[in-house]
Amino acid sequence: MSTFFDLPFEEPPEETVADERPARARRVLTVTELTAQIRTTLERQFFEMWVEGELSNCKVWNTGHLYFTLKDQGAQIRGVMFRGSLRFLRFTPKDGMRVVARGRVSVYDPKGEYQLVCEHFEPEGLGARQLAFEQLKERLSAEGLFDPRRKRALPVLPRKIGVVTSLDGAAVRDIIRVLRRRYANAHIVIRPARVQGEGAALEIARALTAICKVTGVDVVIVGRGGGSIEDLWAFNEEVVARAIAGCAVPTISAVGHETDITIADFVADLRAPTPSAAAELVVARKDEVQARIDRLSQRLDSSHHSRLHRLEARLRSLEARPGYGGFHGRVLMRSRRATELTTDLRDAILAGLDARARRHRALRAALDTFDLRHRLAAIRSRLQAATAALDAGVSQRRLRLESRLGNAAARLDSLSPLAVLGRGYAVCWDETRTRVLRRASETAPGESVTVRLHEGELRCDVREIMSRDGTDDH
Repeated sequence: MSTFFDLPFEEPPEETVADERPARARRVLTVTELTAQIRTTLERQFFEMWVEGELSNCKVWNTGHLYFTLKDQGAQIRGVMFRGSLRFLRFTPKDGMRVVARGRVSVYDPKGEYQLVCEHFEPEGLGARQLAFEQLKERLSAEGLFDPRRKRALPVLPRKIGVVTSLDGAAVRDIIRVLRRRYANAHIVIRPARVQGEGAALEIARALTAICKVTGVDVVIVGRGGGSIEDLWAFNEEVVARAIAGCAVPTISAVGHETDITIADFVADLRAPTPSAAAELVVARKDEVQARIDRLSQRLDSSHHSRLHRLEARLRSLEARPGYGGFHGRVLMRSRRATELTTDLRDAILAGLDARARRHRALRAALDTFDLRHRLAAIRSRLQAATAALDAGVSQRRLRLESRLGNAAARLDSLSPLAVLGRGYAVCWDETRTRVLRRASETAPGESVTVRLHEGELRCDVREIMSRDGTDDH
């Protein structure tokens, strides 16, 4: 009987193993199937990971997706963030920035590369919101939107004031209360908009654009009450900053409390610590304006009286000089002489004008005698008379000629052979129609003759010739 230790250490022969256990068929995978299994395994094992590293090769393609490489001192991994997740980032990823990325590990099938599909970035050390704030502030400052030279002064007493804020907050009530107290005649135009939450920045920008188009708006207050940095973040968005910069009238930013600083505060023409302070800045108190006007009026009157006194004193000092003795008398004499000279000059001018008027009338009368219009009128009269006489002579001449023509026509008609033919006579022509036959002997039997009647002609053949007494000549 053999024991375990009696068995050989070598493997049994292959035929023995084949006989004891059936062979298993091979399973051949395609590259696509293998890659799909690897991707499934990786996504199941690493479905949500937090990875820390440095960004490099960041590039946003025309599809809107961000492609990058996340690396440290020992390794690197390719990554992608699709545009649906990229648009929620508060900052712009750049090369060299250290971040903490949240995502899953997957495989890019066409190249067989594993990659990190990120859904969120957090900058290492500095918060995402603070980094986005600093990036936007730096970019807008480089464009000149914070330049003090582009800031506009507020109107002294605006007639129509625009307000962009939420109707549900306390800011709008504070603004209205202060404006009614300081300047009750102010016309307030409110364009409501959400001031926090998703989509609030776009609403604020649209409200600013709309209220600037209202006719007569002199200044615009945009803002809200206090809150956390998340509540105030809509006023740190680029779309709000550019809407404030593009506003056609001066704008006042009144966001949060005095310690809260937003991008809108840098772009606006004036920053107010609170909405109430903005209302106090936009209009002065009515009594303060009136007091200022009174003070200016008093200063103007005082300046006017002082100047008048100085001029009077100077005049008195000038009158006291010896050279000005009898000055008023000399002025009166000069005035009288000037009056006399003015009268003489006026009389001379009038006399000269009368003489020139008489001369003009004489020349006008002499010129009228040579006026072509009068001469042409006489010529026209003679021409009309000659035309009438010519027409009468022509008419008489025509009547005489018509009478003579009628008489000649009557005589011609009486002598016309056609008239004789009309009484039943006929004219006989020879065959050639060149000679009128007056005697029968002028033709011979067998010849042809033409007989002209009153109406029509006859072509006749001569059969025999008869003498005057009726006997046959041939």
